[in-house]
Amino acid sequence: MNQNDRSAFIAIVGRPNVGKSSILNRLLGQKIAIVSSKPQTTRNRITGVLTEGEVQLVFFDTPGMHKPKNTLGKYMVRSVNESVGGVDCCLLVVEADREAGKTEQDLIDKFKALHMPAILAINKIDMIKEKEVLMKQILSYAQLYDFEAIVPVSARDGNGMNELLEELKKQACEGGHFFDDDTLTDQPERVIAAEIIREKILRLTDKEIPHGTAVLIERMKTRDNGILDIEATVFCERETHKRILIGKNGEMLKRISTLARQDIERFFDCKVYLQTWIKVKEDWRNRAQLVQNFGYNEKDFD
Repeated sequence: MNQNDRSAFIAIVGRPNVGKSSILNRLLGQKIAIVSSKPQTTRNRITGVLTEGEVQLVFFDTPGMHKPKNTLGKYMVRSVNESVGGVDCCLLVVEADREAGKTEQDLIDKFKALHMPAILAINKIDMIKEKEVLMKQILSYAQLYDFEAIVPVSARDGNGMNELLEELKKQACEGGHFFDDDTLTDQPERVIAAEIIREKILRLTDKEIPHGTAVLIERMKTRDNGILDIEATVFCERETHKRILIGKNGEMLKRISTLARQDIERFFDCKVYLQTWIKVKEDWRNRAQLVQNFGYNEKDFD
């Protein structure tokens, strides 16, 4: 261990659909968190690791803060609360040209209670035409909390991301690195593969399929010739959703599987043979045992 090595644990927080996962992927230079135009895409605390020289940043991409409507929603909100309390710094992500609402105020109140260092990233500045609007928003947030820095960014085109990274590095403290320097994420390979498949479902089905889908990797094994065999089951809540996911003559399922396979191949850098099935589990988001089976912790349903 280099005696000058420094690290920081950083929670990325904010309301749903403000671009938290996009910012994480942009910082890491590779996609590990799924991205969708739908809110509440992220369900787990996805850990991303970025090491540059002596500095290592460990990111938690948390689910968007929202009012939970089911057992899965309660898990997601608890995940955010636990993340805020166990890190060195929080990165609050908000949308450009949007005033602070209850979600932002609740998070800021947590920062105050914990005396938590926080950096504000104002995302989607590429959508803003008048800079005066942005300056007004910066001043407004500066009055709400003593942020370590306020950085306007665009995860879409990368504008401001270098500046944001430099501010995040300032939060690193002495104590060495917690992960090997070549680590990108601590998520198991099965979780990454499942999340990639779920992303394609959210993107391709748009509003036809709500968030009532979960993906379980039943089998994952590498052949002697290097090809990775993956068998995945997609669970939905209704027969009508199953028909949509399969599509006419199986075309939708084929598109989902093809795009997912291509992304999985890029991530694991190998050829992949992916088989995907669709099954119905009615109302699984309100059934703690099923939610647990899909990869969420039992303690979150106490």
